[in-house]
Amino acid sequence: MTAPAGFVAAGVFCDIKRLGTGKGSNKGPKRDLALMVSQSPAAVAGTFTTNQICAAPVRLCVQRVQRGVARALVVNSGNANACTGQKGLLDAEEMAKFTAAALKISPAEVLVASTGRIGVPLPMDNVKKGIEQAAALADSALASGSHAAEAIMTSDTRPKEVAVEFEIGGRAVRFGGMCKGAGMIQPGMSASGAAPALRPLHATMLCFLTTDAAIEAKTLQAALNEAVAKSFNRITVDGDMSTNDTVLVLANGRAGHRPLTGRSAELPVFQAALDYMTLELARKIVLDGEGVSRFVTVHVHGARTPAEADTAARAVANSSLVKTSWCGGDPNWGRILCALGYSAARVVENKVDVGYSLPGQRQILYSLRRGRPTSVPFKALCQITAASAFDLHVHLNLGRAGALIYAADLTEDYVDFNKGDVNDPATLGG
Repeated sequence: MTAPAGFVAAGVFCDIKRLGTGKGSNKGPKRDLALMVSQSPAAVAGTFTTNQICAAPVRLCVQRVQRGVARALVVNSGNANACTGQKGLLDAEEMAKFTAAALKISPAEVLVASTGRIGVPLPMDNVKKGIEQAAALADSALASGSHAAEAIMTSDTRPKEVAVEFEIGGRAVRFGGMCKGAGMIQPGMSASGAAPALRPLHATMLCFLTTDAAIEAKTLQAALNEAVAKSFNRITVDGDMSTNDTVLVLANGRAGHRPLTGRSAELPVFQAALDYMTLELARKIVLDGEGVSRFVTVHVHGARTPAEADTAARAVANSSLVKTSWCGGDPNWGRILCALGYSAARVVENKVDVGYSLPGQRQILYSLRRGRPTSVPFKALCQITAASAFDLHVHLNLGRAGALIYAADLTEDYVDFNKGDVNDPATLGG
């Protein structure tokens, strides 16, 4: 987060989680509040969950991002501030006001995000202490950015960060980014929070990006919409959309090149860098999914329309039976056909092909051709599906549209992590 010029960050522990509760990385005195600040006003863009149950920080940010300018972002983990009524919205606003006072900037320039347990009021005294600590510690050291990445984690097993450098107008430009997410993952975000045309079903995923590129806010929003459509809106761990999904990007112009607009010849260079950032971070979320042991890229080809390709791919990627077969390394085409058949896509049994390949390899071994099993040895198919990552290829052979989803298997560890224990109330709740 601090790789681009003009950004500082910090991550601190202020016991928002209530020490010792929850599972995984929720336990212990782990950093749970992050602060990111641009040292000068920055253009801002965002995309947000389309869940009809929408957390207070999301509602706040949807309004503030429309201004096109921001300076700071404060994020807490351990508490989603969702389903908390009017108090939750007031608490989100108070987080922004308190941060603004600590930084001596306008409250309207502060964005807020939260992740964690649903339906529990924020412990605002702890939050305010954390903001004070973070404001005092924030600096441009790479370690400070990493501390912020740790502070936004919930059930994640590791922080997720990416940085990239490129050139615009002969000037070096940098992107920095971090994200979190491991469960409750199938984002379907839009700039306004309204459902996109291809709406999937949707723990929270959050992503925050910084860049010293100079770009007008409207152009930045269009670029982010495109990048998110090809990355975060293409992933699923468990098919559940969070109440808090958020992606925010701040661009402060410190690189010193001529500001990019929608007509700039070098806008594709910026778009390529942004696409790289979001896809790398999105893939990290799936790879760190709760209990995940397989990373599966689902390709659907030959659908009649893009919408049908998308719904077919999601039906396969979110089928519990398909996902558990992946867990066992079983190339079970019967379960795949079943999922395709109940999707909203047009499917003709005697036209479907199903094949497998290792990532980056052109050779595809088909277990099914035109709806009939092939003579490819079962052991050869199993050698592919036993790998920790593989590609699934589905050809509907009805049209020219396609879709791609980055998915994961479903393991015993996922169930154990999420089932709760009625004898231990600390594991229960939102």
